[in-house]
Amino acid sequence: MKNTFRGGVHPEGHKELSRESRLRLFDPKGEMVFPLSQHIGKPAKPVVKKNDEVKVGQLLAEADGFISAPIHSSCSGTVKGIEKRRVIGGSLADCIVISNDGQFTPYADYTQREDASSLSNQEIINRVQTAGVVGLGGAGFPTYVKLQPKNPDAIEYVIANGAECEPYLTCNDQLMRIHSNEIVEGLELVLRLFPTAKGVICIEDNKPEAIEAMARAASGKPRISVKTMVTKYPQGGERSLIQAVAGVDFPTAQLPADVGCIVQNVGTLYAIQRAVLYNEPLFSQCFTITGEAVANPGNYIVRVGTSFAELLEEAGGLKDGAEIKKALAGGPMMGVALGTLEIPIQKQSNGLTVLAEDPVEAAEAIMTSCLRCGRCTTVCPLGLTPQLMCDAAEAGNLERFEKKLYGMDCIQCGSCTFACPAKRPLTPVFKQAKAEILENRKREGGGQK
Repeated sequence: MKNTFRGGVHPEGHKELSRESRLRLFDPKGEMVFPLSQHIGKPAKPVVKKNDEVKVGQLLAEADGFISAPIHSSCSGTVKGIEKRRVIGGSLADCIVISNDGQFTPYADYTQREDASSLSNQEIINRVQTAGVVGLGGAGFPTYVKLQPKNPDAIEYVIANGAECEPYLTCNDQLMRIHSNEIVEGLELVLRLFPTAKGVICIEDNKPEAIEAMARAASGKPRISVKTMVTKYPQGGERSLIQAVAGVDFPTAQLPADVGCIVQNVGTLYAIQRAVLYNEPLFSQCFTITGEAVANPGNYIVRVGTSFAELLEEAGGLKDGAEIKKALAGGPMMGVALGTLEIPIQKQSNGLTVLAEDPVEAAEAIMTSCLRCGRCTTVCPLGLTPQLMCDAAEAGNLERFEKKLYGMDCIQCGSCTFACPAKRPLTPVFKQAKAEILENRKREGGGQK
């Protein structure tokens, strides 16, 4: 096994802003908003209605199909209604809105630990499914689906992603320091599903305390090891980890399970442990609020449905004299720019980065034509040719972008944009091109029905 991948970049980490801030639970006071789509796949289907009384952990919406996930309340209170609300990305989406009573009364006792030794593999998977666990590394793919590959015996590695390579974010670092035993237990539960697999916990070398804590928790467990990775972006990308651990490259047409790997974020493994051993649904997750404009950057356990604006207020708001030049759901490399903070935190949300300077605005001021230097190709972790992809996309030649240059394989990590000395907006161009291609596919598919 290697300890890194091909390509990549080294952006400033800025993790010193929040890395020593211990995780603490934040109980919001305002209304709570639960989008019905907080995962890849079909939106969940509401099972509550206006004026219903709900409690923490109670089912609000059930999964509507195989690729879907249920949604549970993170507060107690009264359902105000199901209505359109603004969400991450700026669109309006159907949401369950709850008037928070501030009591956070639990629906069940989530403090009682069960003995899982007698549970069958299917019972473990069912508990993960019932709890609504999704990938907490950002993608939000329903976890129970990931745990059911076609051939479980062919899985060689279960990779625990503790890299946290995104600049500014430090909540997974804190989670591994504080809840290392629980994360290892979650990994052990997953390994029960794959009898021939090894568990590998991957952590970048800029997190020595987390490495020590996880190594201590994994001590004496022969199927689990901790692997120290080079600090490089995007080290935490699923394909980057598989390349480093298993030495395998594979096209986007294949899934990690097709090459013998299952990858789970450490936050997801913690949620699996809570779901299987405590029957606790996923209604909260670790979260970093950070950036040079924030008065008191820190790490929190946040309840799904909490407003970004209310959490910023809890962190002391903005520094004196600071203003928001750019706010991002997530970090600066793969985060989504926010037009307003009056939107809800979702299951797969892991951070809010509030910048006092806008790097995109600064780049636009000095942008030039492509220099044909090839640096974008050098840093691409998938070995693509971003300069040619950008040329094709800007010319409207989506067929060349997709079929000749493999543009749909792009993971939109932003490494090429970061490395480009001409400051071309490569990643935004690729996002737009991919969206157009997917829309065209949808339109063509609809026309055939």
